[in-house]
Amino acid sequence: MVRVMRIAALVLAAGRGERMRSALPKAFVPLAGRTLLARSLAAMACVPEIDLVVPVVAADALERFAALAPERAGIAKLGAAVAGGRERQDSMAAGLAALPPDVGFVAVHDAARPLVRAADVTRVVAAARETGAALLVTPVTDTVKRVRGGLVVETPERSECFAAQTPQVFRLDLLREALAKARAEGVVATDDAQLVERLGGAVRAVEGDPTNRKITRPADLAWAELELARRAAEEAA
Repeated sequence: MVRVMRIAALVLAAGRGERMRSALPKAFVPLAGRTLLARSLAAMACVPEIDLVVPVVAADALERFAALAPERAGIAKLGAAVAGGRERQDSMAAGLAALPPDVGFVAVHDAARPLVRAADVTRVVAAARETGAALLVTPVTDTVKRVRGGLVVETPERSECFAAQTPQVFRLDLLREALAKARAEGVVATDDAQLVERLGGAVRAVEGDPTNRKITRPADLAWAELELARRAAEEAA
């Protein structure tokens, strides 16, 4: 019998989120009575393909995370919190170092995306099992301009433009290799798949849901509350 490697989810929550204009670190901002971090952990934990969920928080927020015990009580598959680093790549490396040896794939998810749907995670995990790397994306509806120094330098074909989401799922050894290469070359990427792209391998794009939106500003938080209410009404109907 072929042994299926376990899949761990790293939920990255070490960012400060200055654009949220909150006294709290963004991951600890409440959304309808529950923190963004707790909601994101629960969203990943309910996916059947995910075997372990590891929160990665800022070192000075570990006590704050411990105080979330009542919110975390019902979340299955939850591992110990890991102290993140200054950059996203540092946090990811810390999370990877804490994973048990039987993990073969890792799903990297933003704590600021608490509304991800389990079905979309399942689909992106399946794609990563085939290619080694996959991410959720959504089509860009506006025309995109590349601008440098205040001048338009290119208008990419809109049908080829997609916005990256999380989770992004990778074979563990592939992601470790990508992180090591970026560290050696002094590269800081804006998302995790970009690091793997630099290795020259295939990264599968899986269309996700526009409601898997990153909560960045107060207006996003207000929108998310309405979306949660809409989903609750839909389930009750």
